[in-house]
Amino acid sequence: MSEASVTGATGKLPILLLNGPNLNMLGARQPEVYGADTLADVVLLVERVAAELDFGVRALQTNHEGEMIDAIHAARGEVSGIVINPGGWTHTSVALADALVIPEVPIIEVHISNVHARETFRHHSYISPIAAAVIAGCGTAGYEFAVRRLASLLA
Repeated sequence: MSEASVTGATGKLPILLLNGPNLNMLGARQPEVYGADTLADVVLLVERVAAELDFGVRALQTNHEGEMIDAIHAARGEVSGIVINPGGWTHTSVALADALVIPEVPIIEVHISNVHARETFRHHSYISPIAAAVIAGCGTAGYEFAVRRLASLLA
C-alpha cells in the first residue's frame, strides 16, 4: 500500500485519490500505453492542482481490493469527493462499485489509456454508472482534469 497524508489546510474536506492494482508500477509497466510518469508524479500533480483549488488530498494506492473498500468506507464524512483509477477492478468489481456509493460524494473515474480503444473486456465499467464524470485516454493529465471537474462540482 502507498498512502500519502492529507495536504492543505483550507477547512474544506480533502479529495480522496484512489489508485487500484498495478498502478504502483506506473513509469515501468508498459510505458507505451501508460507513459513515463510514476505514481509519485501523479500524486504530486493531484496535490498541486488540488492546492490551487483550496483542497487537500488523501492518496491511496493498493493492490488489495478489500483494503480499497475499507478506505472507501472510512472516507464517509471525511472527504469532499473521490478521484479513482480503479485499474483492472473497473471491469470486474461489483463490490468496489457498491462501496463507492457509501461516502455519498461525487466520484470521477480516470483511466490513463483509452480503454475503449483496447481489448473488448476493458469497454465495460462497473464504476461509470455511479461516476459524475469519466476521463479516459488523456494520459496522467486526466487526473488534473478530474480534480478540476470535481472542484467545479463541489463549488
